[in-house]
Amino acid sequence: MDIRQLRHFAAVADTLHFGRAADRLGMTQPPLSQSIMTLERELGAPLFVRTKRSVALTPFGAEWLSHVRAALDGVKALPGIAHQLRDGTAGHLALSFVSTADYSILPLLVRRYASLFPNVEISLTEATSNVQIANLLEGNGHVGLVIPPPSAAFPKPLSYLPLVSEPLVAAVPESWLADGTLSLAADRLAPESVVGAPLIIFPRQSAPAFHDLVTEYYAAHGGQARIAQEAIQMQTIISLVSAGMGIALVPASLRNLARTGVSYIDLAGPAPILETGITWRTGDTTPTIERFVNIARDAEMMMLYQRATAI
Repeated sequence: MDIRQLRHFAAVADTLHFGRAADRLGMTQPPLSQSIMTLERELGAPLFVRTKRSVALTPFGAEWLSHVRAALDGVKALPGIAHQLRDGTAGHLALSFVSTADYSILPLLVRRYASLFPNVEISLTEATSNVQIANLLEGNGHVGLVIPPPSAAFPKPLSYLPLVSEPLVAAVPESWLADGTLSLAADRLAPESVVGAPLIIFPRQSAPAFHDLVTEYYAAHGGQARIAQEAIQMQTIISLVSAGMGIALVPASLRNLARTGVSYIDLAGPAPILETGITWRTGDTTPTIERFVNIARDAEMMMLYQRATAI
């Protein structure tokens, strides 16, 4: 069975006349009749009841006709689908992201991409940076939204584009402010208050750049991080802060994660700066990936982000 036979069957079904169907198809009647008979033998059932005066669909032929039309419509749509896939306006994009990005650049980036390319299916997966990088190196996924490792350690098969940089702020239990455990100066938290408090943080193997940024802040102010608990999801870290287990140094955009019992306080003096960007396989020229990267590079999109996060 081939597509030509299906077209022959549909033409005869439309006209219920072999001669008119042959004219529509631009062929003579004998090869059309032969094509239908070959198809009926392959199917093991007649499609038409033929008399000298009329042609009619059999019950089987009438039932099969809707499926044939759907298949022909699908074939007709294939060139357009191919063009969309070639141009990156349809298809699939597998995007992974760190939990911190969920409160900063991710929503705007995904919303803008989806509005421009609504026929692209986007699958989102939350994962730590190390897991995302390993998956991309293994050929899994398309784009990762990560906190990058040091530049010298970034895997060469991957490309990286920095997107946003933001200061860290302290997420602290509100009860510690109320009972004087932590004291503020000009609504900011002094380094000695940070260094003296138990810390909740990402494990270093999951986010080495983030982990080191925090612990280096402690070292720069003459202290050593006293890690009370580790967690790989930002929501969990903030929940542990709410429970009074310690403080956390988190990106300023985490203010978008409101949680009862938690206050976000600016740090006194220069605050550590956390960078977030996207990474993808350098040689992957999939059109959907290229369009996503181009949107991420778009200056207008970054200006929208800056306005949305201005405090």
